[in-house]
Amino acid sequence: MTLIDAYGLVALVADEPAASDVETLLRAGACRVVAMNLAEAVDVCQRVHGISTADVRSALEPLTLSGTLAVAVSREPEAWLAAEVRATHYHAKDCPLSLADCFLLAHALSDGDALATSDPDLARTANAEGAVVVGLPDTAGNIPA
Repeated sequence: MTLIDAYGLVALVADEPAASDVETLLRAGACRVVAMNLAEAVDVCQRVHGISTADVRSALEPLTLSGTLAVAVSREPEAWLAAEVRATHYHAKDCPLSLADCFLLAHALSDGDALATSDPDLARTANAEGAVVVGLPDTAGNIPA
């Protein structure tokens, strides 16, 4: 199973460099998105890229309704683990992990899933915690190590 971060979904909808990588992951099957990351992706598509709610929904909803992209709902164990990850690794300048990133990593660690991201801070933290990282290219084409 592979968890796709918010940027991966934004890239898919906004046709950014990681779009083809995300499409490949989705075609391979067994992909999930944490509900909090789904909300972040919708927000960024609308607010940053100016994509209408209807267009974002028409791009992502068929994936979730068909089961191509399952939505993971966080529960108490993931909340505790996300808080622990953030308390351990967060630093405003050196590692500005969002709470959504920490929930994504908590799900990956709890379920033994890989996580797909272009975020170097998240990738570094995931590697430090022993999670498998699938690197996605960011808007400049850089892939986290």
